[in-house]
Amino acid sequence: MTGMHHIGVDIVHVPGFREQLERPGSRFEEVFTVLELRVAGQRPDRALHLAGRWAAKEAFIKAWSQAIYGRPPLISPDLVDFREIEIQPDRWGRVAVVVRGEIKKALRASLGEVTTSLSISHDGGTAVATCLIAGV
Repeated sequence: MTGMHHIGVDIVHVPGFREQLERPGSRFEEVFTVLELRVAGQRPDRALHLAGRWAAKEAFIKAWSQAIYGRPPLISPDLVDFREIEIQPDRWGRVAVVVRGEIKKALRASLGEVTTSLSISHDGGTAVATCLIAGV
């Protein structure tokens, strides 16, 4: 995959996302790591923040999927543990994708060593994320 670049984009409708989070008995928060939930809890609009994180995870999956175009996925979409895809901020709020566990193993098996670049943005009732996966 050296020299190759693959991009993924995802957009989230924040009101619908907020409703899903707040639904009694919802287990949707389980897709987020302890760090992601802790950081979101420090933001004025927790749901808006998490919507951006969800868009980022989906954008990562889409970029990876594009990178293996024409080949079957290594993990069934129903079995992806989204907590293994963590969106980590640095002390200035910039974000990076950190993968662990089965996702990390499958990513390495399919693409070798890669780097990622991530951008998240919010406007009104939407959150959008773009993720780039590049071979090293």
